[in-house]
Amino acid sequence: MSAAPPVQSVPTPTAPGLRVGRAALAVSFLLQGTTFALLVTCIPEIQHRYGLSDGLLPVFLAAVPILAGVGSILSERLVKRIGARAVLRAVQPAVCLSLAGAGLGDSLWQLAVALGAFGLLVGALDASMNMLGVGLQHRYGRSIMIGFHAAFSLGGILGAAIAGLGSHYDLGLPLLFGTAAAVIAPLAVLTGTRFAGPAELGDAVRDAAEAAARSIPWRPLLPLCLAMAFAYIADASVSNYSVKYLTDGLGSREDLAKLSYLGYMVAMLLGRALGDRAVQRFGAVPVVRFGAALAALGFGLAALAPAAWAGIAAFTVLGFGICAIIPQVFAAGGRLFPADSDAAVARLNLFNYVGFLIGSPLVGAIADASSYRWALLAPMLLVLAVLPLAERFAPRPALARAAA
Repeated sequence: MSAAPPVQSVPTPTAPGLRVGRAALAVSFLLQGTTFALLVTCIPEIQHRYGLSDGLLPVFLAAVPILAGVGSILSERLVKRIGARAVLRAVQPAVCLSLAGAGLGDSLWQLAVALGAFGLLVGALDASMNMLGVGLQHRYGRSIMIGFHAAFSLGGILGAAIAGLGSHYDLGLPLLFGTAAAVIAPLAVLTGTRFAGPAELGDAVRDAAEAAARSIPWRPLLPLCLAMAFAYIADASVSNYSVKYLTDGLGSREDLAKLSYLGYMVAMLLGRALGDRAVQRFGAVPVVRFGAALAALGFGLAALAPAAWAGIAAFTVLGFGICAIIPQVFAAGGRLFPADSDAAVARLNLFNYVGFLIGSPLVGAIADASSYRWALLAPMLLVLAVLPLAERFAPRPALARAAA
């Protein structure tokens, strides 16, 4: 008879491997935030380089979230075979290369190929990052996902700042995107060597995936799904059109216009840092209502902005409003189904893509037909629709009393 295999000790959340894996994943989120911000803040330069008309721009922007959804679905099959860590290690450097491709071409078909690859890879990246994050959260036994998304916001600030410097010194897309990819891709490869694996996570990723696959009813989640979609329509409007609105609508310099997205991401980061305390003190329902009203005010101020600095301030206000809504959608879904919170979060996350899919074409089409000032009123009205949905963010006992 062969000797029995030694019993492996289960790592605790304070084990060095888990701490290193958590830090590595946070760096991965930061690098992705930087990459994404570089792309969206340079949309005016991309449009100018490729001669993309205002009517065709929303089509290209809408294709990215569609392909991201496809990439997310395909990555789930890969994760089952080779694991989230392996998928993330492969796709993050590839995303950087697709960013470089978007800056190196000179014809529309090359831009279509680069953005198509970016969309597919970002979908796989988003899914594998969050799967690995959920696995780590299961091992820690407490919420740590907000920290990862805060790292993404910090990366967005860094990317917007780099894009602003690139515009100020007139570096051009080939040099800006090429240099960024040459720096970020090796960092992504190096970071990938430190991701948590089976030795640290055990069966946590598999357990999280199985929990997310359980069947739960859609009906209780639908109000939260709508709130998520409305919030991401607002987010997509800012990501894709804030810089373009300042340059085309307010006559701003391109380097100054980058500060609109930078201010938005700074507000998101600060709001996420303080949001949990606000919810603990005032409750989720007032915080969500205040956030929706503040976001709508931000859109209104942006639409009425007389100059670039007023527009930058308006988008900063908007960021403080939106940051309060999105994390509370996930928290409310988890409270509705405490035994199957991963399944609820997975379903709610689908409406991230729905919001991006609707937001870009909606704002682009209205702007093409009239102006960006009028176009900003559409997401303003949709984010106001979160106000009557705010009661759904209450803890379960309050919902039960309301139903009674």
